[in-house]
Amino acid sequence: MENILSLKNIVKIYQNGVIANKDVSIDIEKHTIHAIVGENGAGKSTLMKIIFGEEVPQEGEIYYKGKKVNIKNSLDAIKMGIGMVHQQLMLAPDLTVAENLILGIEPLRYGVFLDLKKIIELTEEASKKFGFKVPLNKKISNLSIGIRQRVEILKVLMRNAELIILDEPTSILTPQETEVLFKSLKDLKNHGKTIIFISHKLKEVKLIADKVTVMRDGRAISTNDVNRLDEHMIAHMMVGRKINFKRIPGVKKVGCPLFTVKNLNYLSEENIFVLKNINFEVRAGEILGVAGVEGNGQTELVEVLTGLREATSGKIFIGKENISGFSPRKIREEMVAHIPEDRMKNGVAEHATIEENIIVDRYHKAHFSNKSMFLDWKYISKSSNDLIEKFKILTPSSKAALLSLSGGNIQKVVVARELSSNPQVIIAAQPTRGIDVSSEELIHNLLKDARDNGIATFLVSADLDEVLKLSTRIIVIYNGEIVARFDDIKNITQQDLSPYMLGIKKKGD
Repeated sequence: MENILSLKNIVKIYQNGVIANKDVSIDIEKHTIHAIVGENGAGKSTLMKIIFGEEVPQEGEIYYKGKKVNIKNSLDAIKMGIGMVHQQLMLAPDLTVAENLILGIEPLRYGVFLDLKKIIELTEEASKKFGFKVPLNKKISNLSIGIRQRVEILKVLMRNAELIILDEPTSILTPQETEVLFKSLKDLKNHGKTIIFISHKLKEVKLIADKVTVMRDGRAISTNDVNRLDEHMIAHMMVGRKINFKRIPGVKKVGCPLFTVKNLNYLSEENIFVLKNINFEVRAGEILGVAGVEGNGQTELVEVLTGLREATSGKIFIGKENISGFSPRKIREEMVAHIPEDRMKNGVAEHATIEENIIVDRYHKAHFSNKSMFLDWKYISKSSNDLIEKFKILTPSSKAALLSLSGGNIQKVVVARELSSNPQVIIAAQPTRGIDVSSEELIHNLLKDARDNGIATFLVSADLDEVLKLSTRIIVIYNGEIVARFDDIKNITQQDLSPYMLGIKKKGD
């Protein structure tokens, strides 16, 4: 089959000396979905930025539709027919869908005035042509993440893209939104489009891709038809060793309740009960997993438990102490760690250094501040580097800006800070979202170690494999209510949980 894109011996070295791409050569065939996988920091995103003109390589050649091209910037790429949907969506939140779609290609009347009628005509025509149903008159800020992503893809298509790059497109989607996206991608392929699909989720790669390229340490080490490989083989090529996908062994003994929630309710600003009579306890040495389709109250529940929202009624206990109404800082002082579902919004200061992000919850404590009330940067640097080594954070320095890291390595900074805070209770929301299989395995093992050391963990995850792999017990949440509890989960499967997650069945307390 004819190639639409060929990369020949691409080399990219950043000013800080980091070699992102080393002699990378990849061929992308027309009318296929080509997955590119690799660990965080393997060079995938840099390579995509080179294709889209956001980075310029020091060496190598790019051929597009059989011709050697020089892509100086993203405008060059768009003119050639290359589009990219970034992991962090690039939409103007205060503009409508239609306004975002025509941004930069606005139709004008008399060469001066916006032609509003033409805008609606163009956007409606594109929506119908590509089968992307989007609410054209709604503001982006009022839409779900899944709909926003469809807007981004439609925006690329309206600029006549033939090659579409999707960088981690499902990392922020629910399973249902992912299913809708995959149907759309297959339809696009059948209509002659070519898609480069970047992902850490190997099940999805197997489900959607025709070919897969594995990158490791900045190199493209293998390209194969996806049906010739299974998930274990791909994972092994990514990290150079076997990855364990099995459930972790069950805990032999649990202690007394460390984290208890009684009759918790939360009424939203719209006077809707988002959480209804939530009751559970997490004991020392166990992981209580929460299964449920995203958007059923999990986000609000975690934010209430961590002091980011105030409950309408009900009580929260750490041990026997009632912490209801405590501030986030006071809750942390009760030895509670929080891994937030949105690391960039609630987990980090993105323009600060790694060191500054690690000490944000402990700078006032002994060792970190000396007797003269000044920060002890020598000790801070040592402790930060110890965590960088333990959590395998890929960075040239602990003093590097957090934004210089890949998304997965930013997540490891958050997890490193939280798990090193000497907690009794861990509230972990989507702890491995957007990270590679090796980092996922590391975090899973650390949560298991915490469990074995008597820590109580409350785990919320949209990844059912993760819930089943880690949990001691499972509760299912639907429409803000706990609709099922499973204390013996040895033989529980995703199929057993699904009817409760979808509200088809309800199990009594």
